[in-house]
Amino acid sequence: MSVLSAVVEATRSGRVEILDLTTPLQESTPILELPPPLANTHRFELELLSRYDEKGPAWYWNDIHTGEHTGTHLDAPVHWITGRDGLDVSQAPMTTLVGPAAVIDMTGEVEKDADFLLEIEHVRAWEAEHGPLPDGGWLLYRTGWAARGDDAAAFANADESGPHTPGVSVECARWLARDTPITGFGVETVGTDAGAAHSFEPAFPCHSELMGANKWGLTSLRGVDRLPPTGAVLIVCPLPIVGGSGSPARVLALVEK
Repeated sequence: MSVLSAVVEATRSGRVEILDLTTPLQESTPILELPPPLANTHRFELELLSRYDEKGPAWYWNDIHTGEHTGTHLDAPVHWITGRDGLDVSQAPMTTLVGPAAVIDMTGEVEKDADFLLEIEHVRAWEAEHGPLPDGGWLLYRTGWAARGDDAAAFANADESGPHTPGVSVECARWLARDTPITGFGVETVGTDAGAAHSFEPAFPCHSELMGANKWGLTSLRGVDRLPPTGAVLIVCPLPIVGGSGSPARVLALVEK
């Protein structure tokens, strides 16, 4: 049996489970909301063209209106000024879009502190238990935030001082970008940076460092709690938007049972 035939047989027999890590796209899907005068992305919207009527008697279809960074989406290097000369989303290497995933679980810490920041020491401790981060793979940051995904206010968790969501420290973001072999970093929150990252120095270090190192981001993931610390294979399926800074994506994981 060929390798690919074996994979297909394993998925059909249940020995390999296919998990969907994607937030469904609908008008209520939470988006990043920036303060004025900054521009904001369009919420997901369906515009009816026809539904078995005089505009199309035998078919139903819609136009869609949305932003590149709505729902579960891929951030390309060109998304950030530090990666302005980098790849756009249509140029994502296939070896980036399909690769091994490591999952670090900091749910307990985030339950105690919504502003919790991942530090180098946390990743080092994970490596001591599970082995090195995957070369050319993804680090997925489990925080439990996906449980808030159907409540936009809880997902943003904002007050007068701004949003309070977990993220990554400046030092850890720099280390992940420059000193680890991962190709990308994925989160359950609306963006790869912490809610308070606008006040960091530099601001938004995950975006700045990862995009500047030609690495990729994934956001608004769900179902990360169903993945093992190591061993899963991630499959990221963005739209190949030429010149695009990102794209909504269907994200799947293959997990051996």
